[in-house]
Amino acid sequence: MKIGTATTMVTLRCIDHQCNTSFPASSSMTHCHCGNLLDVHYDWPDLNPRELKETWTSRRTSMLPEDQSGVWRYRELIPYLSPEAKIITLREGNTPLLKAPRAAAYAGLDEIQFKHQGFNPTGSFKDNGMTTGVSQAAALGKKVVACVSTGNTSASMGAYAACGDLKAVIFIPAGQIATGKLSQALDYGALTIQVDANFDVTWKLVSGLVEEAGIYLLNSVNPYRIEGQKTIAVELLDQMRWEIPDWIVLPGGNLGNSSAFGKGLRELHQLGFITRLPRLAIIQAEGSAPLSQLLERARTEKKSPYELGLLPVLNPQTLATAIKIGAPASWKKALRELEATQGVCISVSEQEIADAKAVIGQSGIGCEPASAATLAGIRRLVAEKQIRKSDNVVAVLTGNLLKDPAYTLAYHQGTLSFSKENQQIPIQSNFGNQPNSVPPDLEQIKKLLSQ
Repeated sequence: MKIGTATTMVTLRCIDHQCNTSFPASSSMTHCHCGNLLDVHYDWPDLNPRELKETWTSRRTSMLPEDQSGVWRYRELIPYLSPEAKIITLREGNTPLLKAPRAAAYAGLDEIQFKHQGFNPTGSFKDNGMTTGVSQAAALGKKVVACVSTGNTSASMGAYAACGDLKAVIFIPAGQIATGKLSQALDYGALTIQVDANFDVTWKLVSGLVEEAGIYLLNSVNPYRIEGQKTIAVELLDQMRWEIPDWIVLPGGNLGNSSAFGKGLRELHQLGFITRLPRLAIIQAEGSAPLSQLLERARTEKKSPYELGLLPVLNPQTLATAIKIGAPASWKKALRELEATQGVCISVSEQEIADAKAVIGQSGIGCEPASAATLAGIRRLVAEKQIRKSDNVVAVLTGNLLKDPAYTLAYHQGTLSFSKENQQIPIQSNFGNQPNSVPPDLEQIKKLLSQ
């Protein structure tokens, strides 16, 4: 299937404004020579926001695969492929906005909506980026794609590589991936290599090797992945009939998704689709919170966070494995978006994440542990009066409940714990729902039903 694009000048550009070096859009580079990450930059043609909004709405009834995709439906905002290029799509996006009164009450809000990316084909937000990243790999003639992953990236890349007939190579920190995610990577036929180290060590080991081997890297440092993920923000606003929320709240791991949301929102504002920017809030786990710690140091020392620089968490600890990253590659991009949106970044405890996840579940909405950091963070920000009770808040749930079922079972059975300073710290099942065991006795079953 082929897709045409508007006539737009596309380059890769260094995110450091003092450097501002540009590279051809056909480059496989992820970093500038100065060491900073790259953005996909467009010299936009004249776009009519009102007409495009109508076009995007009309495409929802189309039977064309590119229109059925919740990413490529908005292709005027990601116009980097040539008309001859083939797109690789699994009809990603199209994820719902779900109201959750019980979760809103728990957080102290009048109302909350969850943008649930777990409804994607492989069950996470990574699909929005993989359709664009893998399509670019194919357009460049690449045969092999690779990633370092704690789970969702590997599942998504494996699926899209298989769909596009590319070989997938996945490097996984051994013992640090939920079985639901590992099983996906294996089922999609990816070459899966488990490295006996955490994500950050594995990343340092592999990133240079991948470059030498001419393999196309599809971690969140890939600028074309960010282009797909920014359409989540576009679809969210489209679903809200372009009413701008006060806050969009995301979990923070490698910080690529936070970067993507900010880039998408800034471009919508620049092009006249929205009149103001919502504020972003990034929520990290306390044991894996390098960006939150950097901002706290900057406030304490009254210095620029860029001047201070990120101090990696050498041994990140959290049961929310999707955000268990101590040296996030996209921290400068995420910081840029927090500054642009007057956003905040805080961290929450393992207990807060676990309880928030259970409350989301009691709302009839399942999610993976990292997703629940959003509700935990909102609750704290409301308590601290940074978010008002009446604010219009959207929280992004990044992954499906079935990504990590062992966590959910352990919480409800009262056996969940995490390691901290060589000690096992139990998680209290404050919202636990223990399964009940009974003998084959009708009276005992009736007694349970009457409770």
